Amino acid sequence: MALAIADLISKLEAWADPVWQESWDNCGWQVQPGILDQPAHVLVCLTPTRLVMAEALRLREQGTMVNLILAHHPLIFSPLKAITQGDPVGDMVRQAITHGIGIYTAHTNFDQVQDGTADLLAQVLRLQNPEPVVPTQPGIGYGRVGGLHPALSLQSLLDLIQAKLAPPQLIYSPAANLNQTISRVAVLGGSGASFMGAVAKTGAQAYLTSDCKFHQFQEGRDRNLVLIDAGHYATERPACARLVEIVAGWGAEWAQLSTQDEDFRQFWG
Repeated sequence: MALAIADLISKLEAWADPVWQESWDNCGWQVQPGILDQPAHVLVCLTPTRLVMAEALRLREQGTMVNLILAHHPLIFSPLKAITQGDPVGDMVRQAITHGIGIYTAHTNFDQVQDGTADLLAQVLRLQNPEPVVPTQPGIGYGRVGGLHPALSLQSLLDLIQAKLAPPQLIYSPAANLNQTISRVAVLGGSGASFMGAVAKTGAQAYLTSDCKFHQFQEGRDRNLVLIDAGHYATERPACARLVEIVAGWGAEWAQLSTQDEDFRQFWG
């Protein structure tokens, strides 16, 4: 028997409980248009945008009855005051209800768990004995820190990150010695520079995250920490790909990673 959407969401919330989300976050149902009893046909994405919705509708025209967009980033952060045509969020809500396509978000709760955003980065870099940088529940939490075996030069670590994540631009701390040996690395997908103080206490020599500002690179240097910014998209997209595998393993009738997820950035030259 095909897995119903209600059962899929129950499994998801047992694994990544929305109660664990940050106070400013908005995890869970963004739009639930009466689809809970339907067999799950899931399009997974990093960010729910109009292009992702258009992809879902195109798949429907081709015979795949997508009925759930499962996203990492919330569609709705602030309370909506109006649903109007032409507004990106309003258009998504209107289309979701009109076409019976639910939108559900697992965000800061998904960041913390095994096979979540940070854990996937640790797996990609093959970190040994990874543990949370900031524990929140037994065995889970924000970020991961672990050993590199064998140790790598910073140049080789940057080459590895480029090969595994394919960021359009890789930025690292000023005056870092590319020949220095790196044996302990911390990772946190998305905007993680605010965790730098906690990372520094773990003994990590390098910290892979994204969305780092000018003075945060200075802070990293002052903490003797090589700060590596691979971009928000590149550091979180791998976990979305793993989420497709997880949903399929739970018994979803159909699950696929969106091809229309966007980085929202273009680099010149």
